[in-house]
Amino acid sequence: MSPSAPPRELADGKLLLDEPADAVVRLTISNPAKRNALDHPILDAITAALNELAGVGGSQPRARCVIVTGAHGMFSAGYDIGEIAEDEFEERAERLVAHPFTEAIEAIEAFPHPTLAVLPGHTIGGGLELALSCDLRIAQSAVKLGMPPAKLGLVYSHTGLRRFLDAIGAPRTRELFLLGRYIDAPTALAWGLVNRVAPAEQLDAEALELARELAGNAPLAQAGNKRVIAALLRAEGALPADVQDELVELRRASFASQDLREGMRAFAEKRPPRWRGE
Repeated sequence: MSPSAPPRELADGKLLLDEPADAVVRLTISNPAKRNALDHPILDAITAALNELAGVGGSQPRARCVIVTGAHGMFSAGYDIGEIAEDEFEERAERLVAHPFTEAIEAIEAFPHPTLAVLPGHTIGGGLELALSCDLRIAQSAVKLGMPPAKLGLVYSHTGLRRFLDAIGAPRTRELFLLGRYIDAPTALAWGLVNRVAPAEQLDAEALELARELAGNAPLAQAGNKRVIAALLRAEGALPADVQDELVELRRASFASQDLREGMRAFAEKRPPRWRGE
């Protein structure tokens, strides 16, 4: 695909792939009816596209920088779990998080060259973790970022929380997850949650300038340094199996809880939740 070619539609048009510059590929989430929420087709398409661009299977990587962004003035509102029926909620919500979301995150992290999240609008929940899985982030100066599990009754995955701990440390991770408030772009910049902030009218140009610079640097050095950074971040070692099982069960139990159902209803109805602790 040349830089002038029209975008390629994936996931029934909910993910767009184009090449805005040489060796730069852009993946754009386009699900406006759901505020760019992440569903199975979008997540599967992200995984497949990243694997293809990385040359999984033996071919050479097709891109030296991948941009992940959103259309319609949004990045992503997170997992698309709002439409799941209550009698199917526990199984389907857990399946969405455990399978396609995790695979998409892992595909982004495994991509051998730099990835850049461009946040043109609000970036919430799983959308924020998706952005955090990229190597760098640039946000439009008026966006809000947030993690709403405390407002919904959800125990977040320990692997997801680890990403936030690595990026912004324990005090800020506690503030983000235990308060559940949105933060603005300047605060996110001060925390290290994003690397740069730009006015709306300059965001695309600054993002593309960054992407071109990332793609133009030595590919072996980029891939090697990215691999070393990842290895150092993982050097603390894996969780003991029993602890990991406990953390997974905490999340599973939250998906089965009445509180999560109430949190989702209250969010949809724009009213305070009535928690029961069960």
